[in-house]
Amino acid sequence: MSLTLLPAIDLIDGHAVRLRQGEYDAKTVYSDSPVEVAKRFEAAGATWLHVVDLDGAKAGHPVNGKVVHEIVHATKLSMEIGGGIRQAEHWRRYIEGGAARVILGSVALKHSERLSAAALEFPDRVVLGVDARGGMVSTEGWTETSTTPAADVLLRFGSLPLAAVVYTDIGRDGMLAGPNLDETLALARVSPFPVVLSGGISTLEDVRTIAAAAAAEPRLDGLIVGKALYEGRFDVATVLAALRETPSEST
Repeated sequence: MSLTLLPAIDLIDGHAVRLRQGEYDAKTVYSDSPVEVAKRFEAAGATWLHVVDLDGAKAGHPVNGKVVHEIVHATKLSMEIGGGIRQAEHWRRYIEGGAARVILGSVALKHSERLSAAALEFPDRVVLGVDARGGMVSTEGWTETSTTPAADVLLRFGSLPLAAVVYTDIGRDGMLAGPNLDETLALARVSPFPVVLSGGISTLEDVRTIAAAAAAEPRLDGLIVGKALYEGRFDVATVLAALRETPSEST
């Protein structure tokens, strides 16, 4: 199994939620206890967790830090956390508090020197979050869309010691309509960093297709799954089994 599975927990008001296409008014609350959700993911075999503080992404600073802290200390999962991480005090607080990686998105586009500072201070602990609509990068919790192509952002930071890039197609996120694998693969082919796919995964066939694609494109490094887990399309254990069964390592 070469791909890493990162189950997702998105936080609003301390609850585990999912949005549809990044719209805050189109949210579904799945649990009042994100800590228990994380424990279930861990019990099913997950080793990583992808957490986004959606309130923080919108506010421009961490909002759900208390919940993030509780998850870190209630599980042994390696957590990557994003949402509102704009200042040195933010990324230091998370990493020194036990997060494995921090995700910087909006700040990378608007204040690139801060991404550089974070990556140089914590090599291989900083992830570049690239969220796009129609291939163009979106910022501020997906409320603003730029005219900058996603690939341009990656190449701009090619010299930095980043851990990975999380690429989210906002139009697919929370829609259970299948991932934008073609666009993600195109990005992986030019990326200086491992790329993690996010958005739209809804079936085990999606998982197997992504795993097979990763055999040919090793920069495709992981997949984030959210709504399909909450909606019961499959569970973490089944996804992990599907990744193990995909004949990527023998090809």
